[in-house]
Amino acid sequence: MIEVYIDGASAGDPGKSGAGVFIKGNGQNEQLSFPLGVMTNHEAEFHALIKALEVCLHKDFKIISIRTDSQLVEHAVDKQFVKNTLYAPMLKKVLELVELFDLFFIKWIPSSENKVADKLARSAILKQ
Repeated sequence: MIEVYIDGASAGDPGKSGAGVFIKGNGQNEQLSFPLGVMTNHEAEFHALIKALEVCLHKDFKIISIRTDSQLVEHAVDKQFVKNTLYAPMLKKVLELVELFDLFFIKWIPSSENKVADKLARSAILKQ
């Protein structure tokens, strides 16, 4: 199983944002940063998940476990529902991508366990 740590970050809310993706497993240890443009922190968290799913699909990973420190994202994916309609299109995209995996798990973790993805997300902000 592939473990994928994700994080989104914004310099302001909204502000310049970035996504960090840290992939562990199958002998891999890959760190990716994606500048996202201007958006809110919650939007950046959803986009980090979308980027991670797209990367994993491209690498043909079939079983993944996502780790996020965003309770909003974890609950939205788990319940397949989000109250704020701003996030609905992003959740829809996530759920479409999730269907393409044989097994998909998402788990909330404390920020202290997500430092690599956080660092990657913050560095992506500086690339803009």
